[in-house]
Amino acid sequence: MDILKSFSFVLPTRIEFGIGSVGRLAEEIKSLGAERPLIVTDKGIIDSGILERITVLMDEAGIKHGVYSDVAPNPRDENVHKGAETARDLNSDCLIAVGGGSSIDCAKGISIVAVQGGKIQSYRGVEKVPGGVLPIIAIPTTAGSGSEVTFSSVITDWEMKTKFSLRSTKIAARVAICDPELTVTMPKSLTAATGMDALTHAIEGYTATCAEPIANAAALYSITLISENLRRAVSNGSDVEARAGMLMGSLLGAISFSHSDVAAVHCIAEALGGMYDKPHGECNAICLPEVMDYSKSFCINKYANIAKAMGLSFSSDEGGATLAVAETRRLSEDVGIPSFKMLGIQESKFSEIARKSYENLSNSSNPRPLSINDYIEILSKLNSK
Repeated sequence: MDILKSFSFVLPTRIEFGIGSVGRLAEEIKSLGAERPLIVTDKGIIDSGILERITVLMDEAGIKHGVYSDVAPNPRDENVHKGAETARDLNSDCLIAVGGGSSIDCAKGISIVAVQGGKIQSYRGVEKVPGGVLPIIAIPTTAGSGSEVTFSSVITDWEMKTKFSLRSTKIAARVAICDPELTVTMPKSLTAATGMDALTHAIEGYTATCAEPIANAAALYSITLISENLRRAVSNGSDVEARAGMLMGSLLGAISFSHSDVAAVHCIAEALGGMYDKPHGECNAICLPEVMDYSKSFCINKYANIAKAMGLSFSSDEGGATLAVAETRRLSEDVGIPSFKMLGIQESKFSEIARKSYENLSNSSNPRPLSINDYIEILSKLNSK
């Protein structure tokens, strides 16, 4: 990395991190001057009891609120449009996004459409939001997406079966309330998938061709925290220290990729999510080791640094790069990430998946260039294991 290369870094979101920090919610709502917040969440958060904990805090503070919970695991354009309609009907002046990346990304879309109108597709791309949006307070309940500190959102165009991205500092949460206690209800499988998703963010953010120093620093510490805590969090969901380590690792990984980029792992995962509605974090987790193996020869030094961040010892950068791939694969297996075959994708669809992966704007950020045929080869290798 050329330290003389110019870059800019902005983090519009204030972070409130710590056990019990969710107790600040009413204070944060009032600090925005809001009186009629709309909670954006999903059915899983309702079933877990977390939503009730949030609404009790509002009720005790005398804050009237509405709830929109029709958010799909891969948030869809129709979820955004219905949520925006609900926000307008209730005259909401603030959004409280409670959940994982799906709820937070959906809230970002709602924040635009509720004020600016139109279809969410109109705002795809970079800085396409022409005016104001509803302010967001983000409360993550998973340690994976890191959407609480990014200024991007990924939405599925349900009719076209494709995902598209919005990127604007205007949709960043004003405040992220990161309370590790809210993540203890995650089941093992979700803990594993979201944790590997966070690791993907850190590794791709660090090795992307457009990476910069602050993003790199955040990524390496993220990798350390996830390597130290993911197995513990999966093994014992009540281990609050491990949960805190994972939540901080997720947050730092998100700071990294949002100021750098993601790469080929995400290109494949977003193609699979758009075409088959497969869980994003799980797709990233499944694809990460194979894409790392493909890319390692083009960023040996960085992969060696990843191995160091994982706590591994080695005598050469080449050896460290190989260990980084092996340890990522081992971690994935240890926490129970399923095989690619479990997704049930027909080989006849590999060409279409590869084409969509290649056309993804983040394809060019992968350290080793990929053609459509390269993506097909990676998919074939994944399918053989």
